[in-house]
Amino acid sequence: MAVEQLETTQDAVLGGRLTLRQPKRGHRVGHDAILLAAATAARSGEFAIDLGAGVGAAGLALAARITDVHVALVEIDAALCALAADNIGLNRMEARARAVLANVENGEALAAAGLVAACAERVLMNPPFHIAGRQQGSPEPGRRLAHLGDDDLLPRWVAAASRLLKPQGVLTLIWRADGLAEVRQALGGKFGGVAIVPVLPRRDAPAIRVLVRAVKGGKATEVIFPELVLNDAEDRPTAAAEAVLRHGERLLLGES
Repeated sequence: MAVEQLETTQDAVLGGRLTLRQPKRGHRVGHDAILLAAATAARSGEFAIDLGAGVGAAGLALAARITDVHVALVEIDAALCALAADNIGLNRMEARARAVLANVENGEALAAAGLVAACAERVLMNPPFHIAGRQQGSPEPGRRLAHLGDDDLLPRWVAAASRLLKPQGVLTLIWRADGLAEVRQALGGKFGGVAIVPVLPRRDAPAIRVLVRAVKGGKATEVIFPELVLNDAEDRPTAAAEAVLRHGERLLLGES
């Protein structure tokens, strides 16, 4: 669907620090993208690639936090990619952000767009993490594409990230908490220095997400950091969640 045919809304996120145009129905920006950006510890002057960027929420949230980081937003859906390009302009980030229409797994297409092997210090990604056939897909095509993958999608996306990252480059991803073993398996042999933060909806509930940071060619170590609890017993956002989701603070995964 062309972006002109989409019914969209324009929404403020990060307490108004970022404005995003996005589809009114289907896949919309939620906590996952903002948590992913908060867990990505890019430094001044670095180049980061947001794989499966959608309308650009995670990559642009990272760029909003670190004013001299450069980002590429890679998205396979043409309408969402066009919205990502719009959002770059909407947030006046044309000098250091661009949208790339490409399949994450197509190395030739990425290279043709300038995203060649070992070009980035950071890759961040929020892959489709529900397995087709195990979960009911959304009737909205865009939402279905964003959420449903297949059994070996994660290893393929990790391989794509490995190609794009420089030696000792850092991958940050968000995944289902019950799929942490899948993440460990996908990272094995390519990444080390693994850091994990579980994300809980409430203190008394099991984790729903894991934020994972891993270093290309890093040592075979793993550290699990204290969990991030999103809501208190009255379902009000915790101070820690507000700091990240509203105030744009960084979520520490062991990097200075």
